[in-house]
Amino acid sequence: MTSPLHREALELLHKLTANPAAHFHPGQFESIEALVEHRRRALVIQRTGWGKSAVYFLSALLLRRRGAGPALIVSPLLALMRDQVEAASRAGVRAAMVNSSNVTEWDEVRERLAAGEIDVLLVGPERLNNPAFREEWLPTLLRTIGLLVIDEAHCISDWGHDFRPDYRRIRDLITHLPTGVPVLATTATANERVVQDIAEQLGARSRDTGSAASAWGEGEGLIQSAALDDVFILRGPLSRASLRLGVLKLHDSEARLAWLLTHLGQLPGSGIIYTLTVSAAEDTAAALRSAGYDVLPYTGKTDADERQEAEAALKGNRVKALVATSALGMGFDKPDLGFVVHLGAPSSAVAYYQQVGRAGRGAIKADVLLLPGAEDREIWHYFATVSMPTAENTSAVLAALAESTAAGQELSVPALETRVDVRRSSLELLLKVLAVEGATERRSKGWVATGAPWQYDAPRYQRVQQARVREQDAMLAYQSTQQCRMQFLAFELDDRTAEPCGMCDVCAGPWYSADIDPKLVEGARGALSGTGVPIEPRGMWPTGLERVAPGAVHEVTGKPLRGRIAPEERAETGRALARLTDLGWGNRLREIFTLDANGQPQDGPVPADLGRACLKTLAEWGWEQRPVALIALPSPVHPVLTDSLARGLAQAGKLADLGTFELVKEPAHFGGNSVFRCGGVLGAYHLPQAAADYLATDPGPVLLVADRVDSRWSFAIAARTLRAAGATAVLPFALAATH
Repeated sequence: MTSPLHREALELLHKLTANPAAHFHPGQFESIEALVEHRRRALVIQRTGWGKSAVYFLSALLLRRRGAGPALIVSPLLALMRDQVEAASRAGVRAAMVNSSNVTEWDEVRERLAAGEIDVLLVGPERLNNPAFREEWLPTLLRTIGLLVIDEAHCISDWGHDFRPDYRRIRDLITHLPTGVPVLATTATANERVVQDIAEQLGARSRDTGSAASAWGEGEGLIQSAALDDVFILRGPLSRASLRLGVLKLHDSEARLAWLLTHLGQLPGSGIIYTLTVSAAEDTAAALRSAGYDVLPYTGKTDADERQEAEAALKGNRVKALVATSALGMGFDKPDLGFVVHLGAPSSAVAYYQQVGRAGRGAIKADVLLLPGAEDREIWHYFATVSMPTAENTSAVLAALAESTAAGQELSVPALETRVDVRRSSLELLLKVLAVEGATERRSKGWVATGAPWQYDAPRYQRVQQARVREQDAMLAYQSTQQCRMQFLAFELDDRTAEPCGMCDVCAGPWYSADIDPKLVEGARGALSGTGVPIEPRGMWPTGLERVAPGAVHEVTGKPLRGRIAPEERAETGRALARLTDLGWGNRLREIFTLDANGQPQDGPVPADLGRACLKTLAEWGWEQRPVALIALPSPVHPVLTDSLARGLAQAGKLADLGTFELVKEPAHFGGNSVFRCGGVLGAYHLPQAAADYLATDPGPVLLVADRVDSRWSFAIAARTLRAAGATAVLPFALAATH
């Protein structure tokens, strides 16, 4: 016999789905009951498409009917918020969002909240670290909130595949909730490690991690729940009967692109092609569009409005595919997505499961194919390294903030950059981590040190690093496993109930063709052998340069170097053969710049194929004035490579060879932030007298050559010297661009 709450919830479900015959999936009502009837904390781990959003929308409405305030949903992505607001409004749920995309609507949203006209408010986790939001919104929300929902809750965990430090503030938020306010955390991608970490962040620890956290049901419909202290945990089977998985190993990026050029039109419907890097997404999209395929790139560099338009184009089947990085991920909802192809493997089975979960969400069957690359592990290592706080960086940041705080100052991120040599992106992430752990605090004008005791938790970060290596190894194992691929993924997410799917390429044999049109191999090679990545000149001196380099003054005016760099002192837009992350020449360049087996740089003359590619880049440059002379920047790491490149280009181009800048001091701070990189290069190079004499008598455009370019400050400083010596233009050229 059904309860009154069940009948009421079912009535709302019919309205939510516009289907009078709709019924609850196993576990949905139990979760609603735990939140509405018992005001519990709940953690729901269910596969994509199960209906987690229905649980929190229905719970919010039911609680509102019982006099509770609005639900606050912490949601990680703008696209996800937009979809959730649209879905809520279709179901009669009054929803609104507060994020960086709708600042002009915030006052209206606050008025609607005060008038009781909002049932669900969605915010990004970053709002929890925004001083204005904390001061102007949170006090009222904490007094009136009826339900707290943490969507994509794996982001709470630094074991999770998409770690977001601001999510860890939710634990503090929970401690300030009024008694009896239920909390729901949802995710589709959590293994047992992540479940434990989420439970701890929710303020509960397992009494028996061997049984409670592993409470799986038997079969499709028999789902069990378990309690981690006062947390209701619901875990469902993760196998996806709608996905047909496969792995096709091809020998290089040209073959992978050629396979796409051959077979993309045969893949069902419209879908997503995932790549590991922005440059790979852009290059692949360009090649496919040149071949006549209607595709669009979608990356972290894509403008917000263009992203929204690209999402709409895919949902409306106006494009065959989006070629995307992980920027297109959580929450993107297209029930009829027909395929997901990966050019390169994500770094864990958890991340892969999350991305392929974009497909097969409705009744539509979807094809999922992985085309792994030899460069995958190197890319995994890079992203894992840049995101991991180090003891050196954290100590430097805390020391700088402690000093400024003691002086009564709040430091903005640009101001902090002049005190610590950490890249902007890494610095912002580090500040969030330290803020979550109580060591720093963001205020209206900048950051301060709280003075709270804090110690770098080396064992924890070591555990995280070790876990990531194990997950990478598991992803490699997935590529060669003889086990059902869906079962392999489910086991990696600690779902031991999974049975063989019967339709992946292990269970049923390859469902895809490995054939490649030989003509398209040439087309792929041509697309990937394109040369010439623009190197934009530096146009502004970094803020705070005088702090890092106190003697840095303009040679003529004697004033500090700040503001705009005068046009007559700048380099022109330059070129690099390719980025190290590119699919084409990037693979070849990584071979040159990768350390050897002993961890030492490799050095030697520039290989003939790269030399020819460089000449092609120069021939296709399209400069207004052809250079008349060439000079190189010295490389402490690759002196032979750089000298060989410069001398070869000078000879082939019949350019006056002005030799190489003299290295007065080795440029410091490679890999640091912009202001330290600029300060480290100032005074590092001296123009040889012979070169100065040549430019004094025969001024003209000069080609400035280096082995690779990263911050562009070496080019900027050397270009000023050359322009002052008489060069009418300076054209930077590098063998490789770091990014």
